[in-house]
Amino acid sequence: MRNQTVLISGASIAGPALAYWLDRYGFRVTVVEQAPALRPGGQAVDFKGRTHRTVLDRMGIWEEVLQRQTGRNDTVCLDTAGRELAVIPGEFTGGDAEILRGDVAAILHERTAARCEYRFGDSITALAETAGGVRAEFEHAPAQTFDLVAGTDGIHSRVRRLAFGPERDYIRHLGYYYCVAGAPGRGEDSSRGERQTTLAWNAPGRMAARGGSKGSHLYLFAAPELDCARGDVAAQQRLIAENFANMGGEVPSMLAELGHLDDFYLDAIAQVQMKGRYTSGRVALVGDAGYANTLGGFGTGLAVVGAYVLAGELAVAGGDHTAAYPRYDEIMRRYAKIAGKSNVGRFLAPKTALGIRARNWFVGSRAFGLMTNYTDKAANNIDLADYPALAGARP
Repeated sequence: MRNQTVLISGASIAGPALAYWLDRYGFRVTVVEQAPALRPGGQAVDFKGRTHRTVLDRMGIWEEVLQRQTGRNDTVCLDTAGRELAVIPGEFTGGDAEILRGDVAAILHERTAARCEYRFGDSITALAETAGGVRAEFEHAPAQTFDLVAGTDGIHSRVRRLAFGPERDYIRHLGYYYCVAGAPGRGEDSSRGERQTTLAWNAPGRMAARGGSKGSHLYLFAAPELDCARGDVAAQQRLIAENFANMGGEVPSMLAELGHLDDFYLDAIAQVQMKGRYTSGRVALVGDAGYANTLGGFGTGLAVVGAYVLAGELAVAGGDHTAAYPRYDEIMRRYAKIAGKSNVGRFLAPKTALGIRARNWFVGSRAFGLMTNYTDKAANNIDLADYPALAGARP
């Protein structure tokens, strides 16, 4: 094995998934995570189609994902008098299996913690490539040199910034912001994925939704890039209150509850645009760090498939990143295209009253079914190599 030690930044889903496969192929893995521990809960994520299931099956976790899945949520769009205008089916928003992000992370951590080193409460502050590897400096731990580094640290990836350049060079704002607040709901019997209902209200350029698996509150609104100080929850809550102040339905009562909810997260709806190049030197990006499209419905599947492909290509190449990384770039460039073709803000919160009426008609039409079939095909648009057989992986 040419390169044996790998540093992974991020312990949500892409990081532990990559750690699982790299450890299986004989690499020595260290995962560093800024949070003090695994983040529980979080909004729901989903898997769809045979490709996602194949990877989860090969990891031996598909059945556990099904056991922990949330109930599928139909989103019922209402007018201010409570009359039903449209129903967005849970099959569209929840895929074949929908599960809380924290539950996926816990499943993957359980299968890697004994063999991989996890360092919580720390983060990478500098990367410098040398002839023999990548020297990483940390916020707390002493500097250390690794053969390879993987950035699995989300849309605001620090590894991407350190290895590729400033965030502004790779992030495209899609004209909307979203906010999730409060713990997401589960079905009474989540192991059977019981159907639930999310109630939603629209005004031009805005949508507010109560209940469901993203969070007890979900808000989307159209806006140019804003100076939203990350971490300033009070200022962000005021921004939500200002943008949704004149909406009807249950939105006023939602806003009254907002300051009492435990979880609160606001960010732009945006795409990461790497132009098909997810590697630089000895550094690779996996998941949202390389191919995010906020709330686009493909991020988690792309993360687990990307982790499978990157680790598999490294194993087949005997650890030679100069051979494995171009293959990873080529495979994921094709597969990740779907992440660049949607803007959920335009669909959920059209900017005009006419656009809202057109969306409501569309979700009840035959064309909506055709679009759903297209997204299902896109989720399977990859020929997965049987890397364990090729690499002679450890069982």
